[in-house]
Parts: sequence; structure tokens; C-alpha cells
Amino acid sequence: MSSSSAIANLIAAYAELVDDGDFAGVGALLADATFIGSGAGVSGAEAIEEMLRATLITYADGTPRTHHATSNLVVEVDEEGGTAAARSYVTVFQALPGFPLQAIAAGRYRDRFERHGGRWRFVERQVRISHVGDVSRHLRS
Repeated sequence: MSSSSAIANLIAAYAELVDDGDFAGVGALLADATFIGSGAGVSGAEAIEEMLRATLITYADGTPRTHHATSNLVVEVDEEGGTAAARSYVTVFQALPGFPLQAIAAGRYRDRFERHGGRWRFVERQVRISHVGDVSRHLRS
């Protein structure tokens, strides 16, 4: 598998894990990374998992009832240096009974990666949300 494909798969795995409500899985995926959102950066698997649990509302099925769509992916790889950077757009959709499917947030990801032991891993994820809709059923107050 090419480095670009491996990195794209990591980005897709993040979206799947969040949408599945697998916050421990997100923590494991970002275990060697710093997650930078609207507040101070959070580092390490346990801290990232706890930040998601404290921030996102989950429902009876254990999920946040969201769908993260990642698009416009650009990956730049330095094969010799074992580093890479990616940028992409994200649109978060949500649907619940009485809350029809709609985009609730949109923005950009900026990611950095390193190759360690022959495998790519996140070292930083920056999330910048630029458009916010009705997040009242998604974010804890």
C-alpha cells in the first residue's frame, strides 16, 4: 500500500470510530498525537478518549448519531524523512428522531504523521470548524 493510501485510511478510520462512538478506538488511533480543537491541545490515548466522552453526546445505541464526511483530501509525503502532512475538509451530519438529517458543522482538518516501525501514525490533528449549525444534540454544554 502506498504511503498516501495508508494515511488516507487513517483519516477515514478516525471518522468511522467517532461515528461508531468508539472513543477508546479514537484514543488508540491518536495515542501518539496531539489533538487540537477549540481548546488547548490534548495528548495521549486516555486524555483524547476522555475529552470526546466529556464533549460529545451519545445516544442509546452508543453513538453520537453523526456521519463525518471527509473530502478534498491532499496528502504530502516525505518518504525519506518518514513524515507526512494532510489537509482535508470535514462536514458533520446528524440525524435523530425529530431532528432530520442535516449538516451541523463544517471545517478543515490539518494533520501531521510520522512513520514508525514501518507504519504511519498521527502525530497531530488540528480541527478548525468554520461553519456551525444546530449542535445542540451533538455537543454537551
